[in-house]
Parts: sequence; C-alpha cells; structure tokens
Amino acid sequence: MDALRHVGVSLGRVRHWHDGLGEFSRRLCGALAERAPALRQEHGIALHFHLPREFHGEFGHEVGYLATHTTQRWVHWRPQRFALWHCLHQHNRLKAPLGTQRQVETVHDLNFLHTKQGAKLARYRRIMARRLARCDAVVTITQHVANDLKTQIPSLQAPVQVIHNGASDLTQIPQKPLDGLEGRSFLLHVSRMAPSKNIVAILRLAAYWPERLFVLAGADSPYTREVERMVAEQGLSNVLIRLNLDESQKAWAYAHCDGFLFPSLTEGFGLPPVEAMHFGKPVFLSRLTSLPEVGGEAAFYFESFDAAPMRHTIEYGLRVHSELRMHDQVVEHAQRFGWERCAGEYIALYLQLLRGAVPMEENG
Repeated sequence: MDALRHVGVSLGRVRHWHDGLGEFSRRLCGALAERAPALRQEHGIALHFHLPREFHGEFGHEVGYLATHTTQRWVHWRPQRFALWHCLHQHNRLKAPLGTQRQVETVHDLNFLHTKQGAKLARYRRIMARRLARCDAVVTITQHVANDLKTQIPSLQAPVQVIHNGASDLTQIPQKPLDGLEGRSFLLHVSRMAPSKNIVAILRLAAYWPERLFVLAGADSPYTREVERMVAEQGLSNVLIRLNLDESQKAWAYAHCDGFLFPSLTEGFGLPPVEAMHFGKPVFLSRLTSLPEVGGEAAFYFESFDAAPMRHTIEYGLRVHSELRMHDQVVEHAQRFGWERCAGEYIALYLQLLRGAVPMEENG
C-alpha cells in the first residue's frame, strides 16, 4: 500500500457537547471514526481529530488525536503533513497546519446577517470571505445557508456542497425522568439559551396560557440568567428550566412532551426539532431561515409570534397530529437525517479532494 495520507478534522477548542455545534461535532466525528479502519485499509487514509486534550480518546483508538493551542490562531506547525484539513465550523479560529495541501470548511449559518449592522456587518462579511478564500471546497448544512453564502460572499470561488446534518435518534436509549415532571403534561423547548432562539415568545405564550406547563431545556449559557430573571419577574410558575441534560434525560423529555416548540429567529439547520421528530412528536417551528427546509411537511409553523396565534397553532397542530395519526409520518421524515448518511457524504467529498478532483457544486 502507498504511504498513508493524513486527514485532519478540526473541532476547534470545543468545551462541551451540549450545544448544537458540540452535538454536530461529536456525532459526525463518531460516525467518521467508525469508518476509520476501512478508510485506512481501502484508501490509505489516516484520520486525526483536532480538539482539546481533555477529549482525546473520545472517538476510540482507530483515529489519531491532535491537541489545540491558542498559538494555532496565528501559526500551526506539525511535523506531520496533512493531505486534507476539514474545519468543522466557521467559529473555529485555529489555522490548518503548515503544508496542508487541501482545505474544506463547514459553514453552519450566516447569523451575523441578522445580528450585525453597518460597519460591523461589512467586517463580518470580510472575515468570512477571507476564511473561505483558502478553501478548496465549502460545505453548508442546508440549501438556505448555501444561498445566503452565494449572495453575501460573491467573491467565493470554491464550490459549495450541501450536506444536511444528521440528527440523533434517542428512542432506543434508557431514559431518566426530569425532576418534577413525572406524570405531568408539558410542551418542550430544547436549545442553547440565546436571544436568537426567541425564548421571549415562549414566555409571552406561557403568560397567555397559564394552564399549560412549558419546559425550557438545553445548554447553560450567559443568556440563561436573563431567561431566569424574566421568568421570575413575570411570576411564570408554569415555566420550568432544566439545563445541561444528558442523553437519557433528553430522551425522556422528548418521549413525554405533548409537543415541541422551536420559534427560532435564525437557524443554520435546527437539530432539536428533528430529534423530537424521531419520537413522532408534533413539532412547531418558525418559518424563518432554514427551518421549513428541515421540517418539511412533517411540522407545523407559527405564522406569528404573538401569544394568541401561537396558542391557536399549537392547539390546531396537536389536534391534527392526533386525528391524522401523524406519528409514523413524522418518524419517517426524521429518519432522512442520519449521521451515517452525513458521514458518508463527507467521506465522498474527502476522496474527491484527495484525488485532485473539483467537487461538483450542488444546486438546490
């Protein structure tokens, strides 16, 4: 066999697995690691994961591990030369090692379009353009993000390929009840706590609909303190916050909720709604950004974020989901988004780039 070709997959300075980027990184790398022996034997490819030392060994012993360091923001030297370097997200500021032959980056969103204005918006566009100028291919996680990228970064020369994320099927894992929720009916929201998730709309809905229990779950964040403050100030005794759930707790929450609420303002993909769909649950989404692409006809959509129409949409959706017995349709839709399929598409892209082929740009 010819000498091994080394492929680096950079998770950056990941701190935990509880948010969307952490979930994406862990699941994709886990699926890639399962294929590492075959990649070595059939294609002479050695996989290496680039992440903090505390997580080395997370993906087994068939892959290599590379430590992150702050200095890699400016220069990244290693004695090993890499045929390909894949940066898993655009927030990773660590550079590829010197001598890397080809680079690919996954862009999850262009949320700065919705949060920045004027000079700051122009600056973020320039930063994104500079990042992607060094890439031989760019992956986006939805066609919506691909369209944004082509519109906002007209200088982009690299081909853009859409590879939809996988979404975890937690239906078969052991479940652990959330404290204070056994035997209770509730509507669920799971996300990284952030203003863009439009949690304030759920709080307004809770105030308008006091007989309904709402559970906000997900990763802790600085914005969590603000959400807790709003809940306390408004006296929302029908809102419970549960943070940093493990998979068994998350599975229980999905399995026992009456419906899943996700009125997000900006999404590159939206993993939690698809996770809820694996349980056949009625899912209620915003019509903004990528969510209609991901939810398709298996979801219900908020036409307004005012409390009264949101309540109407949920009551209508719960009734329709039950009367039409939509459980199986919803599960079937969720199963389209698998991590094995996702990893396979990334590997196909790696092989194209390693052969020196220019990937065909995907058009939606």
